Amino acid sequence: MKKLLSPLKVGHQTLSNRVVMAPLTRSRASQPGDIPSALNVEYYAQRATAGLIVSEATQVSRQGQGYALTPGIYTDAQEAGWTQVVQAVHAQHGRIALQLWHVGRISHSLLQENGAAPVAPSALIAKGAQCFVIQPDGKAENVPTETPRALSTDELPGIVAQYRQAAVRGKRAGFDFLEVHAANGYLLHQFLSTNSNQRTDAYGGTLENRARLTLEVLDAVIAEIGADRVGVRLSPHFAAHDIADAEAEASTLYLAKAFSARGIAYLHIAEPDWAGGPELTDAFRAQIRAAFNGKLIFCGAYTAADAEALIEQGLGDAVAFGRPFIANPDLVERFRQGAELNTPDRATFYGGGAHGYTDYPTLDLQPA
Repeated sequence: MKKLLSPLKVGHQTLSNRVVMAPLTRSRASQPGDIPSALNVEYYAQRATAGLIVSEATQVSRQGQGYALTPGIYTDAQEAGWTQVVQAVHAQHGRIALQLWHVGRISHSLLQENGAAPVAPSALIAKGAQCFVIQPDGKAENVPTETPRALSTDELPGIVAQYRQAAVRGKRAGFDFLEVHAANGYLLHQFLSTNSNQRTDAYGGTLENRARLTLEVLDAVIAEIGADRVGVRLSPHFAAHDIADAEAEASTLYLAKAFSARGIAYLHIAEPDWAGGPELTDAFRAQIRAAFNGKLIFCGAYTAADAEALIEQGLGDAVAFGRPFIANPDLVERFRQGAELNTPDRATFYGGGAHGYTDYPTLDLQPA
């Protein structure tokens, strides 16, 4: 694991290794207010040996929420909660990015202020998609997403402003990086995708128009924190949440070049195979590498050996791991020693307390 465990300069920071903790929705924000709590502080601090932690997706506004119990970054209390998380990670000499999230149409009126409809580029329901809500009687359950309202052109500066204000708060909280979530079928990806964006204004039609909102959001975040502290997540060929982008590779390469021109720190590619999309080819990975001059992170069911090979081939600079980090807070040390990995408990992925969250054993606590 020589490459995987070697340092890496990313933007303004040098990471201690190339093992990135992927963003993982765990639905454990404290209530009321969707605020990071002491439990979340412990969870992230336990995993601070990652070269970089990318936080769970964090909504930039109430409008941007699609799942109950996920944290936000739009109130003073949420900012204060995240500040505690960052300080705990830094105390363990770790580095952490805040992933900025707006779900768009992957939502429900139960999650929206005053029962409003979710918003999207076009008034098209995400067929087969679900979100997680708390019903009026207190019952928590997954429900189908609702038909969204199409955003008007004059509302889009307000969407950009939500990200800008989130960037201000993320910077104040002390995050090392801010990651713009433009993947996985959420709002920015909905604008990018040919099937979910049926607009006829300057934000629809051509690839350049469909990419416009992502780049406006990115420019707003850069203006607040600097390009060398910004990353973006894309998911070409993602097939869930009723996304079917006929120009997935073209839009990824177009954006990669636009990101290069802005000098952002990294591009984070979420590979689609876990969600039913096709496996990315090495040829396409090489095209992304050629188009983007920053650091390139790939995420998608990699083993340590797979990650080492990807970096050795020069196709990526780092690899993000999701479920292995759920069950192995000391994942980096396990990779270093070639130790067996704990198996994650799927029943505790979303919601609950410490069980299945902060109680996985580390190597020094394993039974003899």
